[in-house]
Amino acid sequence: MKLYLGVDGGQSSTTALIGDENGKVLGRGVGGPCNHAAASEGRAKLERAIAVSLAAACAAASLDLETVRFAAACFGMSGGPGDKEAILAALVRTDRLIVTHDAAIALSGATPKGQGIVTIAGTGSIAFGRNSTGRTARAGGWGYVFGDEGGAFDIVRHALRAALRMEEGWGPPTSLRQVLLDATAQPNANRALHLFYTPEWPRSRVATLAPLVDSAAAQGDSVALRILENAAQELALLAASVRGQLWPSGDPVDVAFIGGVFASARLLERYRTLVELEAGNRCGTPLHGPAEGALLEAVRTGDFQR
Repeated sequence: MKLYLGVDGGQSSTTALIGDENGKVLGRGVGGPCNHAAASEGRAKLERAIAVSLAAACAAASLDLETVRFAAACFGMSGGPGDKEAILAALVRTDRLIVTHDAAIALSGATPKGQGIVTIAGTGSIAFGRNSTGRTARAGGWGYVFGDEGGAFDIVRHALRAALRMEEGWGPPTSLRQVLLDATAQPNANRALHLFYTPEWPRSRVATLAPLVDSAAAQGDSVALRILENAAQELALLAASVRGQLWPSGDPVDVAFIGGVFASARLLERYRTLVELEAGNRCGTPLHGPAEGALLEAVRTGDFQR
């Protein structure tokens, strides 16, 4: 039996799946984060995360870690594949190594054939697509300074801006000010602003406050509702850009959405409405998660090679 490996290497954890040639999962393992490899400690983190997750997956599949060899292995890495391929090649025995980004494996698992569009909105945001000819395109994913529109950090940033404007008298009243002050234990919005510049509040922690904006919108705060609607529009625009790069108008396209931001029912409803305004778009939840997508990509590549 040929074996395949799929790995989702993320900012918070690493998941490894071992499967057969039908994509059936035989073993699963989880390790730590592995999104940076440039610095020496980053490389050690990456190697440890892969080793731990792969060992656990082999144990679950009753395979010998020291001798197992894969027909194909696909790694989808947060932060991109550029500085990781040589490291991964030394860690895994495989006939075919694919190292790509996390959006690619998310799409591979999201739709039946790994074709279509996936919009990802977690801390940041990006849309990625692939058509039937294998052409790919992306929109967004520029990082928090220049982009990540519609992501959780961006939502909280707009909420804090609204609080600051209210505090300084040049914005409408909003419950978001008090909500953010309570969440950060700060006396005013300006102090909260400076808190978000400190190491104690990295972007990932700031992003965890995004559900507070959803709660404020649910309670009738018009400013919070507008922030969510604008975020949904930005995410729909990312998907529309990818569609325009890869498909003629009217062609059927599967569009999936992934990420914590879509836990907001208001944002999701607006996003789906906007996406489905384009004739041919079919918007829905992903069939499988990113780790399963990496495994399916490995199997598909193996099939192609045969």
